[in-house]
Amino acid sequence: MPARRIIPCLDVRDGRVVKGVRFENIRDAGDPVECTRRYEAEGADELVMLDISATDDGRETALDTVRRVAEALFIPLTVGGGVRTIDDFRALLRAGADRVAINTAAVRDPELLAACAREFGVQAVVLSCDAKRVSDSRWEVMVRSGRESSGLDAVEWCARAAALGAGEILLTSVDRDGTASGFDLPLLRAVADAVPVGVIASGGAGDVAHFTEAIEIGGARAVLAASLFHDRRLTIAAVKNALSAAGIPVRMELS
Repeated sequence: MPARRIIPCLDVRDGRVVKGVRFENIRDAGDPVECTRRYEAEGADELVMLDISATDDGRETALDTVRRVAEALFIPLTVGGGVRTIDDFRALLRAGADRVAINTAAVRDPELLAACAREFGVQAVVLSCDAKRVSDSRWEVMVRSGRESSGLDAVEWCARAAALGAGEILLTSVDRDGTASGFDLPLLRAVADAVPVGVIASGGAGDVAHFTEAIEIGGARAVLAASLFHDRRLTIAAVKNALSAAGIPVRMELS
């Protein structure tokens, strides 16, 4: 089993890190560069930065914030928010992103995933899927920062996106986001079983056991958290120690 990754997430609005619950009640959580340096020093394997207002406001991801964060990092950086065209994708890579996550624009135009994969390689393309439970065994894809339902079945959409060229799936449970109640394990398992690429679990981390469950039960190859780390309720080292104790391989050395 390859090493599983622990990924802090920076949700950014107007150049500040913010966090909410179920995509609402947004609060300030700090400066993105300060957060970046702290997480890398603590042993994060990767960083995800999402401009949560870019799509809703109809503007591009703030490239200056991406540049500032990228300059402070040595670990891989994935950036998403406001990506509508292949030129937007290219601009984020040039600003310092290693990978780019696409959500709403991919739903509107699935061929954008294929075009970006052809141009930049599948390793650079991440599908960001925000999924909301509509029944015991069905989840719908949400767009525009979780505000609007696309009507698409989330499991089917992730499978299609992987076939089009997405190299990894960033899967967020809208219902669990910011609740610290644990990941939606049935959702994770359903998507992991449906795609040939890795799934990043997002939405619901509250304690170390949740990370272990996401990997062992949900089939995730990486686990992402935001407020849990921002509020210092849990450290990356504590998560990695727990995973290692459970027999799950992780990268233990600090950057």
